[in-house]
Amino acid sequence: MTMTFPTAEVEPLRGGPRLRWGVIGPGTIANDFTATLHANSDQRVVAVGSRSPERAAAFAARHGVPAVHGSYEALVADPTVDVVYVASPHPQHLGHALLAIAAGKHVLVEKPMTTSEADSRTLAAAARRAGVFAMEAMWTRYLPGTTVIARLLADGALGDVQLVSVDVGWPHEPDPADRMFDPAAGGGALLDAGVYGHWFARFATGAPVTSRTTGAVSDRGVDLQSVTVSTSGGAQAVVTTTMTAWTPGLAVIAGSRATVRYTDHFVFPASFALHHGAGATHWSDASGLRGREGLVWQTAALAQYVADGRTESPLHSLDDSIGLAATLDAARAALGPRPDAPGVSERDTSTP
Repeated sequence: MTMTFPTAEVEPLRGGPRLRWGVIGPGTIANDFTATLHANSDQRVVAVGSRSPERAAAFAARHGVPAVHGSYEALVADPTVDVVYVASPHPQHLGHALLAIAAGKHVLVEKPMTTSEADSRTLAAAARRAGVFAMEAMWTRYLPGTTVIARLLADGALGDVQLVSVDVGWPHEPDPADRMFDPAAGGGALLDAGVYGHWFARFATGAPVTSRTTGAVSDRGVDLQSVTVSTSGGAQAVVTTTMTAWTPGLAVIAGSRATVRYTDHFVFPASFALHHGAGATHWSDASGLRGREGLVWQTAALAQYVADGRTESPLHSLDDSIGLAATLDAARAALGPRPDAPGVSERDTSTP
């Protein structure tokens, strides 16, 4: 017997509401973001801002963006901009988002929304006071395949979720000049790749009730890799993340009736198999989008939310972002370097 999958619940990439986007931080992720918006949707980036006018101008020329601003203040004041995409380094997310919010702009803030629960609460409170839309760019949540799995979970097709395992990591060569190894720049595996894994665990099981993290940190206090085991209700989740090696990102959600097993990296547009009593049924993403081209789905969703008068996402709310930040805070605290141990230290901490 072949199981019939629910329909992916995604907003159309063309033909729906269209917003004019401004970009803060014209780096690698903003390049990929803008490229897929222009190639695969009706959304348009109309302005870019950077402290480097030359960098902003190069970005604008590459993507056909009409307005270039040499300051973030000028970008958020641009009357042609409806929504600001904050793609600056992690520690700058809060300040840049608050700047846009104060100017009355909607905001999409790259993950992690901020580098702490406290800062995420500050951002959320500011957006709510201003009545503007604010969302963390947890783009994996808006992919077609993720919406199918969300429906399977909601409909009880998997039964009771018992165990979730998820790994995500990309290697970085040790380099003191690389922000990934700089604690002041928001370095470390958890804020970069681990945010996806910890989000997925919460998505599949709910907020953790207890958690235990083990791992390793550099001599500068940056987390290099970690394993977190958490419990939520009757389900357990194991999240592994690293910046010292590559992992395949093949996540699994094991339920009492059926199990979902990704056959591609779960962060990106992916295929998966549903294993059940009659065998296995396979789902494939038919959109044709690959890798970071999938960044576009979240923008179509955001545009529809704004058109509907919403001020936050029904799929990944501001409270969800705050909860995720709290989880990352706890994991990072558990991996804090021991002052009596030079070089790489290893710790494990249980948290209630």
